[in-house]
Amino acid sequence: MTNKYKKHLLILPEDDANRQVANGFLLCSDLNDRNIQVLPPSGGWIKALSQFKSNHINDMRKYDQRRMLILIDFDGDENRFEEAQKDIPNDVSDRVFILGSFSETEELKKKIPGLNSYETIGKALAKDCVNETNNIWGHDLLKHNQDELDRMVISVKPFLFH
Repeated sequence: MTNKYKKHLLILPEDDANRQVANGFLLCSDLNDRNIQVLPPSGGWIKALSQFKSNHINDMRKYDQRRMLILIDFDGDENRFEEAQKDIPNDVSDRVFILGSFSETEELKKKIPGLNSYETIGKALAKDCVNETNNIWGHDLLKHNQDELDRMVISVKPFLFH
């Protein structure tokens, strides 16, 4: 459990595949895992946003050190990010991030050679963040995240990585 009064990141995954990727991210040895928590899967991108609105916005306002990552599948929808962003109130939007596979997370396992589990994908994504590389984040299914990823890394890297 994270300390609500210190900088921390909560990850809200839409489904179990995204939860497993987030758990893989936690396996990165350069990560300060006391400052990050993966929440249970929501059951879809719409439910993740609904859960964010009903369960997390008030706490985001109460705990100004909290950051929230909502992991969703974009399902090939080029407008998904904008649709999801509409549910984020302006007063917390600088601390809320939306990332995910352009299709479905399941496609990442099929399309990225050598990364045959969600956990290995998550760990590789974390290494990219630590090393400031785009080996995995630059993949066709993930490159649409670049602007949001850059914004998130600036916010969380100082307290998440050693």
